[in-house]
Parts: sequence; C-alpha cells; structure tokens
Amino acid sequence: MIWVMAELVRNPSVMQKAQAEVRGMVAGKARVEEEDVKGLRYLKMAVKENFRLHPPGTLLIPRETMRSCVIGGYDVLPGTRVFVNVWAMGRDPSIWENPEEFRPERFEGSRVDFRGFDFELLPFGSGRRSCPAVAMGVANVELALANLLYCFDWELPEGMKGEDIDMEETGQLAFRKTVPLCLVPIRRV
Repeated sequence: MIWVMAELVRNPSVMQKAQAEVRGMVAGKARVEEEDVKGLRYLKMAVKENFRLHPPGTLLIPRETMRSCVIGGYDVLPGTRVFVNVWAMGRDPSIWENPEEFRPERFEGSRVDFRGFDFELLPFGSGRRSCPAVAMGVANVELALANLLYCFDWELPEGMKGEDIDMEETGQLAFRKTVPLCLVPIRRV
C-alpha cells in the first residue's frame, strides 16, 4: 500500500485517472465494496504496475534443480539452488519499455498477469510454490486502495513536490521505503 500510494502521488495524472474511475463507478455510496472492485480496470492496472516495480519480496523461494539443465547458456548441475530475482525482472529493459517509469497503461490490453503464468511478472512466484495467499492479499490491497482513493484527496506536506518523495529502498528479502511516506488526507465530502 505504501509503495502504490507513493507512486500515485508522484504521478498525479495516474492518481487522477484512478480516482476518477473509482469515483465514477461507486458514486453515491459511502465506500467502495468488494463487488465494486471487479469493474475497476485502471486501478487493477496500477496495482499490477506496483507489483512489477515493488514486489512483496525481492527473491522467490529458492528452487533446486532435479537434473542437469542449461539456463542462459550456463550448465546447471543437479542439486543446484536457484534464486529468481523478481525485483530485477520487473526493472529489466529487455522485458519492459522504460522499466523505471510507473505507467499502469503498459498493461492495457495486455494479458500479462502476476498470478504465476507469465514469467516476466512473478511477484508471487509460480507453480506449486507460489504464494498461497495471493488472491486474499491482492483483494485486500485493491479494496483498501480503492477506498483511499474514493474517500480522500491526497496531498503532500506543505512545500513538498512529488519529485521530493524519496523512493530509496532498504532491506534484503523484502524492500521497504527508507524514508517513511508522509501524505495529507483531505476528506472528500
């Protein structure tokens, strides 16, 4: 949630587009409900783009090869422990155009998904060792984000601009923001 809010505040046009979608879809209700989230295509693309840039973990659970194979031109022996760096995959220019930019539109009309079937985007792993709670986690992020965008307008503290938000990451297996995100919520009536 922190990463996607930071990215939205740094990209006001994306924030406005996501808020317009949520507010248009849910108009007149007190808050966004689970059923409403299904129709929020742009919000889902923003969440997907966030998982590309800021996966929940930097590395997938290690795998061990069962037999000899060749990966990227390297001979890999049986019993070799393999680590998949999903953080680097999400920023790989051979996979993504302008990989450092937060652009949810890159997923418009794309069938690429983060549930483990598309190997260019694997924030939750794939196959038998994929995250068992991905559906619940994603549903919670989408619903909470939709409500934050529906109920509030968001501003930076006085004198601060979007480019002033420090996006430096710290950590090893999971990255978090080095400098905490500070936003000013303005209740939308």
